[in-house]
Amino acid sequence: MAAPAPRPQPLLLLLLIALLAASAPRRADAWGKEGHIMVCKIAEKYLSEEAAAAVQDLLPESAGGELSTMCPWADTMRFRYHWASPLHYANTPNVCNFKFSRDCHNSRGQQGMCVVGAINNYTDQLYTYGDSPKSSYNLTESLMFLAHFVGDVHQPLHVGYEEDEGGNTIMVRWYRRKANLHHVWDVSIIDTVMKDFYNKSLDTMVGALQTNLTEGWSDDVGHWENCANKKATCANDYAIESIHLSCNYAYKDVVQNITLGDDYYFTRYPVVEKRLAQAGVRLALILNRIFDKKKADTMPLSSSLVVERGLQSDSYIASFRGNEELCVIFCIMCMCINGIAISDISVYLEFP
Repeated sequence: MAAPAPRPQPLLLLLLIALLAASAPRRADAWGKEGHIMVCKIAEKYLSEEAAAAVQDLLPESAGGELSTMCPWADTMRFRYHWASPLHYANTPNVCNFKFSRDCHNSRGQQGMCVVGAINNYTDQLYTYGDSPKSSYNLTESLMFLAHFVGDVHQPLHVGYEEDEGGNTIMVRWYRRKANLHHVWDVSIIDTVMKDFYNKSLDTMVGALQTNLTEGWSDDVGHWENCANKKATCANDYAIESIHLSCNYAYKDVVQNITLGDDYYFTRYPVVEKRLAQAGVRLALILNRIFDKKKADTMPLSSSLVVERGLQSDSYIASFRGNEELCVIFCIMCMCINGIAISDISVYLEFP
């Protein structure tokens, strides 16, 4: 009788995990966790009484009553909801304009599968809140997706060039640290601003942005809220703004392996701060128009995206039951490919 195969040793398993994590390319998440939290903290301040009540009703218990705690959620779901990956961005054919009919599709050519289509779709779903009979949509997820994608569309490089995947393939140095251009706009600029001006405090930075909304940017806020035809969202306009900012700021004077320092930082961080504030104001505007039933002049957008929510990973996980070590390695590989932090592994690994 053959001897049973030896089980992988914990140390070897950890080594394999570390090697996979170090070698796998990561796809950047818009704004990073901190940026998405800031957007939603700003939005929470401007919600109407009706919208705030509806948001509280829809939030999961784990949110602790705060929308901002759930705004990074969509990035943590990329491993589970593979179909949602293209909904975080839109790419143009290396031109400085965005056209929905040309640019809003996934790699298979399915129309509406981009960040603009996603915002329109989840806005329409949320309009069914309070309907009788009860909406067939999972409106909790609709709310969390919408809040996240409104943040995404305001990150300039989430409407970037197709050839460099919104700056993901442009390797640079942020001062001395290696990064790609997309990550610089997602995370590095915000982290540096928080360190330089706000004592590394997210709440202090949010407070400063809110002060600017009532002082320095007060004359601009009305323009940010403009939306033709009384629609709840003008995501197409937000995408047009982002590609213009990508061309005029994010991509400007950047080449492969360049070192980005003070000149780039001090001329770009004001753009980042304003886009965070705009996203917060507009998210509040969208939610207020959805949930304030007294606004009869507001109408939902026509749905431009229908998704089939299949959990593609389930069949793979099932095939590994009884061999947890291999399942861990498989999950780590998938997480690295999908850009999910190793620290989030406990969310995805549950054995019976």
